Amino acid sequence: MKPVRIVVTLLGLLALLVGILWIGQGTGFIPWPRSSFMIDQMPWAYAGAGLGVVGVAVMFAARMIR
Repeated sequence: MKPVRIVVTLLGLLALLVGILWIGQGTGFIPWPRSSFMIDQMPWAYAGAGLGVVGVAVMFAARMIR
């Protein structure tokens, strides 16, 4: 596997994981850290969903790198 493909895949995975965290915080499912301004704020859950979709798309695009 090419180094560029690995880096792009890892960036996509990072975006997906951060998106999942944002969804959890925005819905109140992950109340961590307690002082976070994102907890129980649905706009952050929507942003997390969007970021997660972008992360998955980036990982699929990385598969096209030859």
